[in-house]
Amino acid sequence: MTVSNLPVLYSFRRCPYAMRARLALAAAGHTVELREVVLRDKPAAMLEASPKGTVPVLVQPDGSVLEESLDIIQWSLDTAGAQSIAAKWSLDESFGEGALRELVAESDGPFKAALDAYKYPDRYPDREPEEAREAGSRFIARLDAILAGRQYLTGGSFSAGDAAILPFVRQFAHVDQEWFYDQDWHEVIRWLDAFKASERFSAIMSKYKKWEPGDAPVLFGAGA
Repeated sequence: MTVSNLPVLYSFRRCPYAMRARLALAAAGHTVELREVVLRDKPAAMLEASPKGTVPVLVQPDGSVLEESLDIIQWSLDTAGAQSIAAKWSLDESFGEGALRELVAESDGPFKAALDAYKYPDRYPDREPEEAREAGSRFIARLDAILAGRQYLTGGSFSAGDAAILPFVRQFAHVDQEWFYDQDWHEVIRWLDAFKASERFSAIMSKYKKWEPGDAPVLFGAGA
């Protein structure tokens, strides 16, 4: 395998969308060329591939582009090696309270909107941070109920749903960690703490310098 026939992943270490894409790529056993982006100075090559200018962006060797994190997750699952961790992952599992995709959609929609207003109150002057936090808390409480009696969202194994949602729960918790850990969300706190202490998390959170054209390729994933 040469670098020229690897997909290129434009990523930003702390972005929860990019985090979940990296989780899926790693679990599926893929290797990509990782290009770390500074969002205030986006590279021209990324903008040419995906003019919307957000990460993650996965550019295939044939020039096709995946520019949504859930599409990258689905591609990772569809092409996962038979012996990979992600070989049994799915976004279509059910856990008694609706399909996993519906829960991810709630996370990406109302919960993410509440999270943004809570984390960045200056950007959302028409929404009170306390109200946004309360709205986000209702989703966290739902997750806490789902996790009662199970290690992960769909049972005893980490899955696509955990990968898709945990980075956003982590971001919500980090706005005010003292407050978050003082809440009665024992199952979510256990779930989040186990994730942050896991090898799968540390493996996707290495620090990289900003990518510049001409830099030596940086590999991420199974063959890194």
